[in-house]
Amino acid sequence: MAGKRGTKYENLVPTAMGMNLRSIGTMLRDQFKRDPRRQPARPIPVVPLSLPARPRPEGIRAAWFGHSAFVLELEGRRLLFDPMFSPSPSPVPIFGGRRYSGALPLEPEDFPRLDAIVLSHNHFDHLDKASIRKLRDKTNRFVVPLGVRGLLVKWGVPPEQVTEHGWWEELEVAGLRLACTPARHFSGRGLFDRNGSLWCSWVVIGARGRFFFSGDSGYAPHFKAIGERYGPFDLTLMECGQYDERWANIHMLPEQTVQAHLDVRGGLLVPVHWAAFTLGFHAWDDPAERVLAAARAHGVRIATPRIGEIVEAAEGGYPQTPWWREWR
Repeated sequence: MAGKRGTKYENLVPTAMGMNLRSIGTMLRDQFKRDPRRQPARPIPVVPLSLPARPRPEGIRAAWFGHSAFVLELEGRRLLFDPMFSPSPSPVPIFGGRRYSGALPLEPEDFPRLDAIVLSHNHFDHLDKASIRKLRDKTNRFVVPLGVRGLLVKWGVPPEQVTEHGWWEELEVAGLRLACTPARHFSGRGLFDRNGSLWCSWVVIGARGRFFFSGDSGYAPHFKAIGERYGPFDLTLMECGQYDERWANIHMLPEQTVQAHLDVRGGLLVPVHWAAFTLGFHAWDDPAERVLAAARAHGVRIATPRIGEIVEAAEGGYPQTPWWREWR
């Protein structure tokens, strides 16, 4: 179960997020420094996505929408994770800017029926009011960490359709077994709600296939604990982007992404949390280059899909083209 002190949730390991004066000063400097490498030279194209009314009854596949939004199909069921489909990931667009691709592979209004929408935490770049309102009639099941339900109900989702869960809690969704698992991060959408709701990762288990999504997380021992309890996984989608040494406690560096994938005993790795918005100070394609190099060094199978491109978890045939190099 998640640690909680009073009305606030806590990480499993101490996670300092306070900034000293030097860090604050360097962040302000970097925020207003003009660096053309922080976004693509021109808009990124997407692969248009067409989803049938029902997914195939066998196998695991996923389609990524940029940043951390993706649709997962597992053994005839379809789940949508962290659907942030708006043009900007921030209520103040100067922080986060505009979506690199402009268009989406599939508009929210065009989604077929979903078995569930699953959320990892309440940050604006993962939980988006406009997207939820467009998608709320596409499913009758929302699965969220503790403390997030109230926002969805406020936005028009019927209360009986939303279930909240703590770390290590399991539930069934359309015949799949889900587990709400730990992450090392924080929550909050304003000045006064820091850590008032939970953040998490997710495990999805079918009759034959297993999937893991890291959510937002710094590297920590919870990955190994998840691997020991639920691994091995056929497919993992792991955070890899918007990192910085100054906040490495809450966002993994790309090399740590690969290690976390190994810790959970992952099969095929898809790095996410990049290629949509500028929320960190690194070059926009630095996550892809670094995670690709680290994966090769450790013998990890890695897929590098274009936005909208389908990834099959089966051996071979998954996208491996370094497409981002064309958009520098």
